[in-house]
Amino acid sequence: MKNLKINNRFTAELPADANETNEVRQVSNALFSYVNPTKPSNPKLIHASAEVAESFGISADEIKSEAFLDVFSGKEILPETHPYAMCYAGHQFGNWAGQLGDGRAINLTEVEHNGKSFTLQLKGAGKTPYSRTADGLAVLRSSVREYLCAEAMFYLGVPTTRSLSLITSGDQVLRDILYNGNSAYENGAIVCRVAPSFIRFGSFEMLTARNELQNLKQFVEYNIKHYFPEIKGEPKEQYLQFFKTVADTTREMILHWQRVGFVHGVMNTDNMSIHGITIDYGPYGWLENYDPNWTPNTTDSQYRRYRFGNQPQIAQWNLYQLANAIYPLINEAEPLEKILESFITDFDSDYKTMFLSKLGLLTSIETDSELITALESTLQLSETDMTIFFRNLSNIQKSDSVEKALEKIKEAFYIPEQISGTVLESWQNWFTAYLERLQTESLSDQERAEKMNTINPKYVLRNYMAQLAIDAADKDDYSLIDELYTLLQKPYDEQPEYQKWFAKRPDWARSKVGCSMLSCSS
Repeated sequence: MKNLKINNRFTAELPADANETNEVRQVSNALFSYVNPTKPSNPKLIHASAEVAESFGISADEIKSEAFLDVFSGKEILPETHPYAMCYAGHQFGNWAGQLGDGRAINLTEVEHNGKSFTLQLKGAGKTPYSRTADGLAVLRSSVREYLCAEAMFYLGVPTTRSLSLITSGDQVLRDILYNGNSAYENGAIVCRVAPSFIRFGSFEMLTARNELQNLKQFVEYNIKHYFPEIKGEPKEQYLQFFKTVADTTREMILHWQRVGFVHGVMNTDNMSIHGITIDYGPYGWLENYDPNWTPNTTDSQYRRYRFGNQPQIAQWNLYQLANAIYPLINEAEPLEKILESFITDFDSDYKTMFLSKLGLLTSIETDSELITALESTLQLSETDMTIFFRNLSNIQKSDSVEKALEKIKEAFYIPEQISGTVLESWQNWFTAYLERLQTESLSDQERAEKMNTINPKYVLRNYMAQLAIDAADKDDYSLIDELYTLLQKPYDEQPEYQKWFAKRPDWARSKVGCSMLSCSS
């Protein structure tokens, strides 16, 4: 890894924990603690992304080297680096949780390449001062899900962290998968994930909660300097512009989540990135049947705070907490409130435009809001697969009858016999309005289909697909990981050789652990 250009700005410019012992504790007046990964006993490389490696200076040949395996399993430390875990706090499920921090993540280093900066972080690499009662390790099950999902999101066009490598540790890890008292040993694994940084909303919350206002000022200015250099002006104006930029990129990220049917599952403030990228893939999932009330998180099963339909509102709520955190630097509520109030207004406008693009409509007319609302309601009258419905909608032509249009999307219905009576009538009414609306568009059927198929993916990482790959990996068969990785690199392409993955969730996956709801350890 001779071409890696190390530049540890975070540790060089920000306050460090003076205590370098790796003991669980409260850490004050510091943004990070130095800590080395736990050395794995027998690491083995399962998969790696040559594209991600090359993006920051590692060649395809170097991926195959022992040095790569040693570094990205945590067995060896890169020269001139000093790994660290970040200190931050946060709100979890709406409640203040105090200090959290990198409990099972260790940042190896920061590197620069072609004018861009990257942080390389190991997840599942062992205990840190922020591990609380946990061991800081990760299991193969959760690591496969994280590794595949980040890359699936990237190729879908959703802002996200990236995955460099998936490595088994050779060690066994004790986990209670559903938090129901049934612990069992599982294969340990480590994922190396890559992002501009892993700075979270909770990093700022922690400093304000502890009244470390000088550190807060230093930290905000650090972020502006290195990640938002386009921001200029007087300090207070810079802080406001920083907040607005974070709000804007967060809004864009959530819009993409809603576009592809992704549910994060655990939108705590410590899981929100200042870069507007998706981080921390735990109990996530894609909608199978279109259900705005669905969340994949067992911990959230009662109140469904982080359900699909509530993600825009939660993003705004989290931004309120970030606004509260940086308020001491501004001492004016009104400009922050103005940005927060415009978040949902702007989101609703962007959402309408996005939804119309999913329908193949380039222009907007007065009745389009009714068309969207009617479709969202009709999709919920029976189990209707979101991904298949929108993908097959591109097959409809302006000259189709209502009956022919329904025939073209019927593959999306989980229980076709339910499409009768008032349910059928609702679908007929909607398609009547949709077909009439198509007549007002200038695009040909083929042009419209081509545009729709760049917005509505054919393939997403459904939970049952990931679980099949996990089940095989537990038997030392990694072929499905490779197959899904290849498939998900082109989610908008037809890929007829992988047609079997363009399918509704099978019945066996409705209640199987890992295929429906998941815990935070998933």
